[in-house]
Amino acid sequence: MRLTTKGRFAVTAMIDLALRQSSGPVTLAAISQRQQISLSYLEQLFGKLRRHELVESTRGPGGGYGLARKAADITVADIILSVDEPIDATQCGGKENCLGEAGRCMTHDLWASLNDRMVEFLSSVTLKKLVDEQLAKGVQIEDKPNMKRAISAMPGLKPIRINAPNSVFALGNFGTAFSKP
Repeated sequence: MRLTTKGRFAVTAMIDLALRQSSGPVTLAAISQRQQISLSYLEQLFGKLRRHELVESTRGPGGGYGLARKAADITVADIILSVDEPIDATQCGGKENCLGEAGRCMTHDLWASLNDRMVEFLSSVTLKKLVDEQLAKGVQIEDKPNMKRAISAMPGLKPIRINAPNSVFALGNFGTAFSKP
């Protein structure tokens, strides 16, 4: 069984969201910056998480995402399965055709049992437990994310005033003012 980045990133993003949602909706851009996950990848993951009713979105300025249920009611298995991450160690994807038309391989039952144990374990771990572990480790949660706005003035800089003509006619008058001795 190999857990891909899809499942890992979804769990990581959900922990980040759960840690910070008490301050209001959390933007994917902020999660992307903190967790070093591509924004477009997060958008895909959160679309799936929203369809599975694990997160809810708020649109507009000040919008973002929040949990759709309590963190104690969301399991790691819920998150991983919602982003289409199969929890399957069998070679055949659970279809019992490991050897093609010859049927199941000799170890099919072993891997199917492992699948059951993995789902059982991941279903026993809640998002709240993961958040509590992060808080116990001393994770610092800032009030406002340190995000750079696309449209903002640089603080402390005054606009430059240019003393130049704003039309062709003013240019003619502007030039004659300097040409007189």
